[in-house]
Amino acid sequence: MSDYPDLHLYINGEWRKAKDDLPVLNPATEAEVGRLPRAGKSDLDDALEAAEAGFKVWSGTPPVERANVIYKAAALMRERQEEIATAITTEHGKPLPQARLEVIRGCEFFEWDAGEATRTYGRVIPSAPGVRYVVHHQPIGTVAAFSPWNFPMSQPSRKVAGAIASGCSIILKAAEETPAGALHIARAFHDAGLPPGVLNLVFGSPAEISDHLIRQDSVRLVAFTGSTAVGRHLTTLAAQHMTPVLMELGGHAPVIVCEDTDVEAAAVSGAIRKMRNAGQVCTSPTRFFVHERVFDEYLDAFTKRAAGTVVGNGFDPGVEMGPLANERRPPALAELVEDAVAQGAELTTGGKRTNEAGYFFEPTVLANVPDNARVMQEEPFGPLAVVNSISSLDEGIEKANSVPYGLAAYGYTNRADYADQLIERLEAGNVSINTLEASLPETPFGGVKHSGFGREGGTEGLHNYMVVKNVSHSIAIV
Repeated sequence: MSDYPDLHLYINGEWRKAKDDLPVLNPATEAEVGRLPRAGKSDLDDALEAAEAGFKVWSGTPPVERANVIYKAAALMRERQEEIATAITTEHGKPLPQARLEVIRGCEFFEWDAGEATRTYGRVIPSAPGVRYVVHHQPIGTVAAFSPWNFPMSQPSRKVAGAIASGCSIILKAAEETPAGALHIARAFHDAGLPPGVLNLVFGSPAEISDHLIRQDSVRLVAFTGSTAVGRHLTTLAAQHMTPVLMELGGHAPVIVCEDTDVEAAAVSGAIRKMRNAGQVCTSPTRFFVHERVFDEYLDAFTKRAAGTVVGNGFDPGVEMGPLANERRPPALAELVEDAVAQGAELTTGGKRTNEAGYFFEPTVLANVPDNARVMQEEPFGPLAVVNSISSLDEGIEKANSVPYGLAAYGYTNRADYADQLIERLEAGNVSINTLEASLPETPFGGVKHSGFGREGGTEGLHNYMVVKNVSHSIAIV
């Protein structure tokens, strides 16, 4: 589309092209919409040098001044909402209304962390006369950050907001499939007056960029959102240099539906949220464990709502679900469906790719899926839901906790004792009761087990971007 932005690297406050580039495709049409510059080694070295210089300036900038720049950039992004959302729908495929909401959510992340920039309090520890023990929180340094393709605006916003609010500099490697959101973030901060070198944006080979950046002594933190497999690899690279990491990794979110809940409402809300962003959400509800007393009613309502999802080009009115983001995803989902059915699962709707052009896949529901099916252990990361029957809350919690992931978990019940059990026993960093909302700017977000460690958002959101310094001060008593 003609209004898709001209893509550049952003290094040391300047825009630049690269020697090599890659096509950016519209997943709804498979048409090329732009060319993505691939950063070379010299570009990365320039970004590292710029980030070191930018950190010296930015870390010494008063927090209230840092906050003002972030607020100004967020205001610019709000003004440019339609332009940014249009670019996101073009490169990602999600419905335009969802892209608009994503832009606002990204702005909210910036606005929250801007406020937190002025509240990174230390403390004074009680001591003997003539001695003062004071705890300081200081920015950690240059951050190497890697954001995924599923949320082109809000995911890089998390990383940039945390780093800049804390006083760090950052080199952001955004996703090759969906680069426009990060580009617009860099534009907004450039126009808001962010000093050169504080924010640097690169694109290119994930393996080459991560290997080059992480092994540099000047990189003091690696922040990553993506799959557990890649997160494990980056953590291994970082450990070789004793570099701390912030990892928000994969999930396989369970939903436990108790027998006392409003079955129709729970089923409809579950089907709608499952298909949001075509299921390409790390917190997407996927494994639905429904009490046997209400199982048939729930499965019927869930299947009908999922099958009725309006699928199409994200720019078409009324579309609820767009295509998958790239050509790799439809075959991967088809393999999971085929395996589950071969193991004895019932396919109640969907299950195959649609349309001759575009990476579209039908909203899919599998019922009574045996535990040995691949989809019970592997995150589908697409519009595929599993609905299984359970005989008790204990069984549901046991099955929910049976995977190595623990990012988000959900429960539907009106009983206080059931809710208490869900809250206490579910192994997840984010537990939601009677809602499928797991991440807000004001709440801490992150996982347990193989879903990573560290938190973004909330009052905890800046902790990973800062170091704790204890100062012992002996004062001569005259």
